[in-house]
Amino acid sequence: MNEPIKIDIWSDVACPWCYIGKRKLENAIQEFSAQGTETPIQVEFHSYLLNPDMPVDYEGGQTDYLAEHKGMPRDQVIAMTERLKGIAAGVGLKYDMEHMHMTNTVLAHQLIQYAKTQGKQAEMKERIMSAHFVEALHVGRIDVLAQLAAEVGLDRAEVMRVLESGEFLPAFEADLEQARAYGITGVPFFVIDGKYGVSGAQNPDVFVSAFNQVLEERA
Repeated sequence: MNEPIKIDIWSDVACPWCYIGKRKLENAIQEFSAQGTETPIQVEFHSYLLNPDMPVDYEGGQTDYLAEHKGMPRDQVIAMTERLKGIAAGVGLKYDMEHMHMTNTVLAHQLIQYAKTQGKQAEMKERIMSAHFVEALHVGRIDVLAQLAAEVGLDRAEVMRVLESGEFLPAFEADLEQARAYGITGVPFFVIDGKYGVSGAQNPDVFVSAFNQVLEERA
């Protein structure tokens, strides 16, 4: 088999553009495969924390947070949210921004780190992001995360133990340190084949072009 093209993705499960970017990348991988290439794509997710000071139980919604803590006018936030929901719908995601729980994502990142060691990272990342943005579940709570983990085939009791112990905090912090080393200041951020950085939820053709460039350089 040809050497895979590795994609390292820095993102936060509470970042709406990260979920959109994830879908666009998945579409790009499908398009790339449809070209008839035999080169597989290997994806690894890395932790990034957009709001380190966010409490687990924030009293209010996204509009409240952006208005009160980021100083954005409420009407501007509402218009921005509607535009975002439309873009999400364009890639098949039905965001429920009105009921979404604003929460600290450190535990969710630790769960994804643990899931990686169990061969379930991609499934866990998808399940948490769907829970947060589409189902409006509270992904800052251990009990909710443990249930989501069980749904993708992980052991619920072991997940509770791992999250309560902080066993995967070092792996989470190592990802943050690597992001700083790369100079990443916003997410989603994609590193393709260890060479090319792609910032933001780019359209599939941007990724496909990068994949083909990697193949040309290898040849």
